[in-house]
Amino acid sequence: MESLLNYPLFSDSLEVCIDSIVQQINTARQMTTEYEDQYPNKKARSLVCQYAACLNPHSYSEAQKDPNFRTALLGARWLLPDGVGIILASRILRGSIRKRITGTDLFTGICQKINNLGGYRVFFLGSDEETLSSISRRMAIDYPKITVAGTYSPPFKTRFSDREIEDMILAVNNAAPDVLWVAMTAPKQEKWLLEVQHRLNTPFAGAIGAVFDFYSGGIVRPKLLFQNLGLEWLPRLIQEPRRLYKRMVVSAPIFLVAVAKEWWKKNIL
Repeated sequence: MESLLNYPLFSDSLEVCIDSIVQQINTARQMTTEYEDQYPNKKARSLVCQYAACLNPHSYSEAQKDPNFRTALLGARWLLPDGVGIILASRILRGSIRKRITGTDLFTGICQKINNLGGYRVFFLGSDEETLSSISRRMAIDYPKITVAGTYSPPFKTRFSDREIEDMILAVNNAAPDVLWVAMTAPKQEKWLLEVQHRLNTPFAGAIGAVFDFYSGGIVRPKLLFQNLGLEWLPRLIQEPRRLYKRMVVSAPIFLVAVAKEWWKKNIL
């Protein structure tokens, strides 16, 4: 782990991250099997759900204004360095993070790993029914050894009612997946996971934002050249200027000022 602007970021490689998450899943699966072997008439619950989230300059600036979002980011067992701004900040502040881990990296890496092992179940929570159907169809082709245990499209709103939250939890728990993928946009998805993680019957959840749209084909992910140069945001900004301009015009300066202040404290004061 590396502390960056008081956030404990995962600083190892993507491969180490994937192995750590799959180990968490396998430990829960083993404990569940042992419990149900010992008590055949009882249904075991998995370990408390641990979740992964991404930190980038935009989420950092939003968390500065939203204490609940900050708490949700700090509550992630795997807080991933997403965005070239995080990598540059780590360099400036003499940290060790040299490569970002995006939501897509996390999704693809885990799916490849558990597909190779076989016998795992996943659940998709978020987006709309059309996108979820596209994801299910593609999963059957790309990862045939993974079972899509269920999907659920929650209402598109800023805050969920208690009834809506209960319905979402029930849908996940009835499916009892090994992996729960959540895409309800930040900060809603992270705050939801923090609120309900102790009630979810799944050992791992990943808050992966736009990955549902990328994977389903609803939004085309920028080409590999832009990804490798750390400019993945540029084609997306051109595609969706009204939605993403705030990240560049407002969030980026807030993040840069915070990095500059931290550098000043470490090197001058």
